[in-house]
Amino acid sequence: MIGKGNSIARTGASIDYGWNQEKDAEVVLKEYLAGDTPQEITEEFKIIQSQNERCINNTLSFILSPTIEDGKDLSVKDLEELSKKFLKEMNLQNNQSIGFVHRDKEHTHVHINTNRIGFDGKAYNDSFIGKRSQLAADNVAKELGLTRVREVQQQKLQELNPQRLAIKQINDRVLETRPKSLDEYINKMKEHQVKVIPSINKSNQIQGFRFEYKGINLKGSDVHRSMTGGKLIGDITRNSAYIRMKEVPNSLKLMDKTVQVSTNMAASIAKNLVKQVIKRSLDTGIGF
Repeated sequence: MIGKGNSIARTGASIDYGWNQEKDAEVVLKEYLAGDTPQEITEEFKIIQSQNERCINNTLSFILSPTIEDGKDLSVKDLEELSKKFLKEMNLQNNQSIGFVHRDKEHTHVHINTNRIGFDGKAYNDSFIGKRSQLAADNVAKELGLTRVREVQQQKLQELNPQRLAIKQINDRVLETRPKSLDEYINKMKEHQVKVIPSINKSNQIQGFRFEYKGINLKGSDVHRSMTGGKLIGDITRNSAYIRMKEVPNSLKLMDKTVQVSTNMAASIAKNLVKQVIKRSLDTGIGF
């Protein structure tokens, strides 16, 4: 089961969408609410939200998506239990919530709208809510014996083993040519029909790489553990004569732009460089 979550400002529109009869919507959860229409539910949310007018994104929107096979066997009562357990995992069991199941597609899924403002007028802390929603959904799936997201991901990766192997082999051949910059590495991968897509966050920090090959798109760690951002950059940095931890760069040139190296990425690069120096020493017999 996959869980997604975020904070939104358009409470009424979100509840309207959840209650959309064209999607065969059915109410599976109603907590601390009495209304029977989207308009009535929205007004009840607004009454509590009026205690905290500083909070703009005052509604929490969640989507819980069991696997297709699991969804076929889940009744309304099962989905209610699933939704309540999810809210408890998120510590939102005491807030107003309304949940709907959509069965208009093969993939059954539940939309939950929860009032971010509690009865005490305080706003729920929505920091990292997306990641926390994923973890909460995974915990509920484990408790209820449903297929967990990790199992789904592993199955998908196994199905892509031929493509993953091909990308890894191309990567190894390119690294054997000892590219001295990220741009050189990216261009050489492109010559072998592999598009390398840098992942850069809003702070202009490089997070890693994704690899596109014959219609599939995978992050480096899903191709192979040796293709994480830190390890790849470490290999290329070593080719540029950076061999000691103190020489790990705090910025890199990438496609005519300068990107920053985060603390975690720098630590990963340094760890990789140290391993390479130790390996080189062992191979040459230095110090033994």
